[in-house]
Amino acid sequence: MPPNPRARREHEALFPGHVSTLAASDPELIEIFDNFAFDEVLRESRLDRRTRLMAQLAALIACQALAEWRILLDAALGAGVAPVEAREIVYQAVPYVGMAKVFDFLHAANEAFAARGIALPLPAQAATDAGTREAKGRAVQAAIIGEAAVERRYANAPADALHIERLLSANCFGDHLARGGIALDVRELLTFSMLVALGGCDAQVKAHVAANLRLGNDRRRLIDVLTQLLPFIGYPRTLNGLAAVNEAAPV
Repeated sequence: MPPNPRARREHEALFPGHVSTLAASDPELIEIFDNFAFDEVLRESRLDRRTRLMAQLAALIACQALAEWRILLDAALGAGVAPVEAREIVYQAVPYVGMAKVFDFLHAANEAFAARGIALPLPAQAATDAGTREAKGRAVQAAIIGEAAVERRYANAPADALHIERLLSANCFGDHLARGGIALDVRELLTFSMLVALGGCDAQVKAHVAANLRLGNDRRRLIDVLTQLLPFIGYPRTLNGLAAVNEAAPV
């Protein structure tokens, strides 16, 4: 069946005037995907379009889906995701996905900004410096997972690995999560999206379900995110993410 009216409207809103070459070469698959991604899953979620696109962009970095990410980034910028927000998604991916995997996405983002006439560098969003990053990072870490949890991590760390905890506080939370441009509760949704899409991060996904709950992102919102990631990351990783939500936030 061809894309239904709602799927066509949503596709046109995101990609005005664009006709996929795959619609000609693989019409059956594109019809299935468009009806699924741009209508069926939307009916099951209350996420606004901007938040949905930001979560999907975060997940696509984790999936290393660069070609799809370029397309979705252009749609997101057209749909009201600010350039600073788009850049912050890329920056936030570094401590979770690794710079080796983020490198190409950073260049792709800069190319997209240049194509839209957006001057670089974008406004700075750093909230720490060399003298404050560890303390401020630890404070942000505590806001996300709780002070008691942070203290347990430090207390339980072997002496020869204690530096990893300090690096986690200073670099992951101080250098990255403390930054401006995106509110902390939304950043936690992005972290959840990345970890689910990465796969093999079950313990971290469960921990960040709890962190999301702590910051006000309830079970319904987390399931909404998983629903919107499903067309892009597939069922196995989505179901693993759902298992973590069910464990940490049962009905």
